[in-house]
Amino acid sequence: MEQLIERVKAILLTPQTEWPVIAREPGDVSVLFTRYVAILALIPPLAGFIGMSLVGSYVPFFSGLVSAIFGYVMTFVVVYVVALIVDALAPTFDAQKNFPNALKLTVYSYTPAWLAGIFLLIPGLSFLTILGLYGLYLMWLGLPPLMQAPRDKALPYAAAVVVSAVLIAIVLGAIQAVIFLSR
Repeated sequence: MEQLIERVKAILLTPQTEWPVIAREPGDVSVLFTRYVAILALIPPLAGFIGMSLVGSYVPFFSGLVSAIFGYVMTFVVVYVVALIVDALAPTFDAQKNFPNALKLTVYSYTPAWLAGIFLLIPGLSFLTILGLYGLYLMWLGLPPLMQAPRDKALPYAAAVVVSAVLIAIVLGAIQAVIFLSR
């Protein structure tokens, strides 16, 4: 847990020095998913469930619980698919294809969004989840050291990845709404 906290602090506060450190680490899917994603990605669905089903009472308990579990599981899918997109787009932006680095970039870029999920605990503060957009900046900074993207192409590369991730989120959100709001 101490390593997790140190990595979160470093990626948020000193990303320019942390990305080169991350680039030298192995990008093992199981390690990244069990020791980082599984813990941090739990924050938004758990806080959202508590905020919407227990505090705000907007969503029935069982529906809220099932929706939270679905959202949590889908986080793993989204992270993996976005990493595939980062890797697939690499040649388009004169970067190097490297799936382990694409996965690390994606995982650590999602950190602010997962942490901002804590604001879902109190429905009136949910607008503060916008702070998760700091992850876009993290991705932009991480593309050159992890994917060897030229600095001048990092911004359009990050924008292409973000547009893809937003489209995935919209589709999954629509699926989740159809499944859970039709009950």
